[in-house]
Amino acid sequence: MSGAPDSGLRVFAPGTGKVFGAAVAGVLGQPLAALEERDFEDGEHKLRPLECVRERDVYLVQAIYRDWRHSPNDKLVRLLWLAGALRDAGAARITLVAPYLCYARKDRRSQPRDPVSLRYLAQVVEAMGIARVVTSDVHNLAAFQNAFRIPAEDLSAVSLFAPALAEWLGPRQVAVVAPDSGGMLRAEALRGRLERVLGRPVARAIMEKRRSGGVVSGDHLAGDVADRVAILIDDLISTGTTLDRAVRACRAHGASAVYACATHGIFSAQAASLFAVMPIDGLLITDTVSGVPLPAALGTRLQQLSAAPLVAAAIRRLHEGRSLTDLLG
Repeated sequence: MSGAPDSGLRVFAPGTGKVFGAAVAGVLGQPLAALEERDFEDGEHKLRPLECVRERDVYLVQAIYRDWRHSPNDKLVRLLWLAGALRDAGAARITLVAPYLCYARKDRRSQPRDPVSLRYLAQVVEAMGIARVVTSDVHNLAAFQNAFRIPAEDLSAVSLFAPALAEWLGPRQVAVVAPDSGGMLRAEALRGRLERVLGRPVARAIMEKRRSGGVVSGDHLAGDVADRVAILIDDLISTGTTLDRAVRACRAHGASAVYACATHGIFSAQAASLFAVMPIDGLLITDTVSGVPLPAALGTRLQQLSAAPLVAAAIRRLHEGRSLTDLLG
């Protein structure tokens, strides 16, 4: 690798994951590993490593979601087949690094005979000889960890959000707000990190949330946000309805300003119209999901942070056999 001593580390990033993967490899101080990708007229495809992986520590980096080129199913199959090829080529260990992991939200049965898609995903990943999965801010951490029999690591973006929020906040009093009960641990992690960065106490609050027939309701807020800057944190934004409800509730309870941060900006078509009228002062997201149109109505109120340093730090520590504790949610 460019005449430098071989560290035994290989980073592959197929398809539309190349831009993010190259950023991760750049932080690690090496290029992406060479890969042949061919699409055939019948819709099938082939991915082949173009360099030696025998006895190497291999990382497959790609967020698995729908983008302008591939569906999540297509990305998943490509990654699985590539993992198989790497295993057959003698890779010592294969780690799937999927900053956004498809089907992670479908972790339980909400109706009779519902599929538990996350568990099925775990089974096929394990069957292809993948030794470890790394993702970032999954929807339900306990369900994610229990679905896999191999090590499953969940990186937390709070280390990225806290310094950026501190620049926005200045000396103002702050409250971190969980948009629902499922987000309490994530909100508490951000609150603790913000206290260390700001050097002062940060209050906590939680929103009520009910979902029935796909409709989100509930506007009760427990905790004091009056005359404070309210900081909402969630794992992802899709339609924006949960965020819009929480922003308006914080305003109604006297928040002096409302900011939000979410690791994954999915931004469905519905989100654009909501953000055009949402009374929010600023939004932080990361680039775990790229190629998705961002809400233009936010203008400079939207800031996108690079998750590549976080992912690269995890890869480096795993490769060197060091702890990930302070990177995890």
